[in-house]
Amino acid sequence: MASNEPIKKKAAKKKKPAAKKAAKKKLLIVESPAKAGTIQKYLGDNYNVVASMGHVIDLPKSTLGVDVDNDFEPKYITIRGKGSLLTSLKKEAKKADEVLLATDPDREGEAISWHLARALNIDPESSCRVTFNEITKTAVKEAIKHPRRIDMNLVNAQQARRVLDRIVGYKISPILWEKVKRGLSAGRVQSVATKMICDREEDILNFVPEEYWTIEAELKDLATKKKFAARYYGDNGEERRLSSGEEAEEVLSDINGREFEITSVKETVKKRNPQPPFTTSTLQQDASRKFSYQASRTMQIAQSLYEGVKLGGRLGTIGLITYMRTDSLRIADDALNEAEQFLTETYGSEFVRRRQYKSKKSAQDAHEAIRPTSITIRPDAIKDKLTTEQYKIYKLIWERFAASQMESAVYRLTAVTANAGIRTFRANGSEVTFKGYMSVYVESSDKKEEKSKTLPPMNEGDKAELEKADSKQHFTQPPPRYSDAALIRELEEKGIGRPSTYAPTISTIVSRGYVQRSKKQLVPTELGFVTTDIMKQNFKDIVDVDFTAHMESELDGVEDGELDWVTVLKQFYPQFEQDLEQAHKNIEKIEIKDKVSDVICEKCGRNMVYKLSKFGQFLACPGYPECKNTKPIRVGTGVECPKCGGEILIKHSRKGKVYFGCEHWPKCDFMAWDTPVKDEKCPECGSLLLKKTGRNAKIYCYNENCKYERKIDKNEADENKDEG
Repeated sequence: MASNEPIKKKAAKKKKPAAKKAAKKKLLIVESPAKAGTIQKYLGDNYNVVASMGHVIDLPKSTLGVDVDNDFEPKYITIRGKGSLLTSLKKEAKKADEVLLATDPDREGEAISWHLARALNIDPESSCRVTFNEITKTAVKEAIKHPRRIDMNLVNAQQARRVLDRIVGYKISPILWEKVKRGLSAGRVQSVATKMICDREEDILNFVPEEYWTIEAELKDLATKKKFAARYYGDNGEERRLSSGEEAEEVLSDINGREFEITSVKETVKKRNPQPPFTTSTLQQDASRKFSYQASRTMQIAQSLYEGVKLGGRLGTIGLITYMRTDSLRIADDALNEAEQFLTETYGSEFVRRRQYKSKKSAQDAHEAIRPTSITIRPDAIKDKLTTEQYKIYKLIWERFAASQMESAVYRLTAVTANAGIRTFRANGSEVTFKGYMSVYVESSDKKEEKSKTLPPMNEGDKAELEKADSKQHFTQPPPRYSDAALIRELEEKGIGRPSTYAPTISTIVSRGYVQRSKKQLVPTELGFVTTDIMKQNFKDIVDVDFTAHMESELDGVEDGELDWVTVLKQFYPQFEQDLEQAHKNIEKIEIKDKVSDVICEKCGRNMVYKLSKFGQFLACPGYPECKNTKPIRVGTGVECPKCGGEILIKHSRKGKVYFGCEHWPKCDFMAWDTPVKDEKCPECGSLLLKKTGRNAKIYCYNENCKYERKIDKNEADENKDEG
């Protein structure tokens, strides 16, 4: 009998969902915690981003650490204090399925990655190395897709430099300790820099000024009745220098009451091209000129901009500039495209010109020039997210890069020659007819030319009359002392050092006491002269500019794979070893007496003397070791503290910046960055006045409830100006 129930289909077995394949856990090692924090946000939970805190492995401090007789083999050790960090990195590496090394994209960074690879048992031939020129989400993710092997040419270039500098420093320094003073040091780059500063000082001391006179005349064009300034040029159109007041008076007497005739009017058009984007040295120079920043300070600020700034919103945390240790002028095509579009939309196509700049031969062209990671992030739009210093440096970098992709500025130049008898005077006019890149950025050296100086329209044969004329005495000036900016420029031009060495070189020669700062100038000390003389007489190669530049070129050859690093050292060492043997025999003991102060040691009654440490000068009792009394140097201002009535002292922060604090610190917490004004009180409330220097120089009241302030002129602002 058939059933009326429908036939039931056999139930299909349900397939179990396939287990998700666990994502690989990756460890990414960078150098700094700030950079690690920025990158971690880009990569998410599958990545663990940690910092090596710079070098973990290096040569020992207590010994030479180089086997000179065995192909200069370095004896590397774990840096003291980094043992627990290295242990932690090893644990994290064992947990990870893959380890990527993302230290900085230069010789030092490559060496750090190589040391880490060996310590963490990573094959340096494997694709473990990641580099990026900028810390943005796109750049970091793209770099991680294309890891490479560790570049042993870069590693060997760093090893060669490290070993060479170690040999020079550790072999010469003990001689200086024995013959001159403990705590001194010599260095392959620092000794040359010190010599350059000493040589410049000798040029200044030996300079013999020559007298000369100039004559400025104010003429009035008779056709337009407009006045213009002209300067005495010579006689009968030939240039002549006036060397005495009598000669100047003769010219003044001759032109008095005479009519001038315009004998030549020439108009030309001149273009001024923008500067290329910044390299390390040009950034340090411009920051020194514009903000009086020392090179080390500029690099610290730039480092923070490179590693990442929290902007919030859609941008989140982002590195604002590309890598800041570079001597390359190359710009990536993507950056050029973005700049062209942005500048066209912002300023108009007539202001825009796409430009690629040529780097010098020795530049590491794998890097780019220093530029904003995105030109669309304008400085003013993120000002509230940056510190004052970060804003200044970012604005400088942004403007310089933007200007580098713009049209040239155009000037109309007018040169007028006017004669009164045989006496020839010249007047020059300059008018900006198209600002071009100067709409965005004006370099320090451009500022004079930026200002227009127009002359009245004149033609040959026109007449002018003399309104007044004055003579002025001058003397030729000696070459100026080096500033940070000037020294960096000359080191770079002569091929001494590399982008990463300029700032530490200057810091070292100042901290060692070979050079001291006087406002913006670097002035050699007696110690600097003594050590330089020893180096010139006994180690002439080490302080020879051409020899040092040649060694830099050799190190570049190692980096390019053209030279073997051990061979380079073998060529250097024999002559150096001979110089060492002779120096031990030839250098006599030199005693540099400590400068005696008028401060009495309260423990034993002796006059204390000035001593120098790596933190700067201090006072010490000359009775050491019987009396070990020391004290900081007290530099008073003669200004009364507004909080407790004590004296305000000049002090220095840990980074060397000058500030002003009360003598009763920490009981009294008065502190100011701006200079206290002596012998003047606020006319409105009677409180302390402070002097602010720089572009917006002013004197203002310390009392925050009082709004008194007044502008001051440049000369007044420059008195006692803090250059640190």
